Amino acid sequence: MPSTALEASISVSNVAETQGFAQRLGGLLQAGDLLVLTGELGAGKTTFTQGLGLGLKVREGIISPTFVLSRIHPSISNGPDLVHVDAYRLESAAELDDLDLEASMATSVTVVEWGKGKVEQLSDSRLEVTLLRAGSANVGEELIFDFHEGEDEEPRTISLTAYGPRWEKSEALADLLNEFESSRK
Repeated sequence: MPSTALEASISVSNVAETQGFAQRLGGLLQAGDLLVLTGELGAGKTTFTQGLGLGLKVREGIISPTFVLSRIHPSISNGPDLVHVDAYRLESAAELDDLDLEASMATSVTVVEWGKGKVEQLSDSRLEVTLLRAGSANVGEELIFDFHEGEDEEPRTISLTAYGPRWEKSEALADLLNEFESSRK
């Protein structure tokens, strides 16, 4: 298991701040990066991915890939494409293998919603992003939540855990977190 390079949490007040932080993060990402997004239904995983897409400068129109399982959003600059995966309905390693994510890993940023425990083998480095709504708690490996539909503009906590050599020597992620927190004061 790769070593933990960084663990941090930030608070965001609404969708715009969620996307704004993700957009800044997207500007740090490079081809080969793997992000694993966790959070209950409606926590903002796709909203977060939309912000990443803005930062990566990929084609607009990022929506949840729930029913198609995977979407590729091509770069409109010279950066990496964004591969957006929803692993919620995947029940086996064979189903994940059928998506052939390895084929695009080196040239894309890969974001996997509901991927915890399913995709870690794809890279020796990864960034795990957990989105928690107000009223949610992360107790060990289990998400406990109490929310109601239509609470998109409520505060959230975004927790980041960076693993592996890609993030061990990178100060950019810690700098981004500090800058974001400072800009909100």
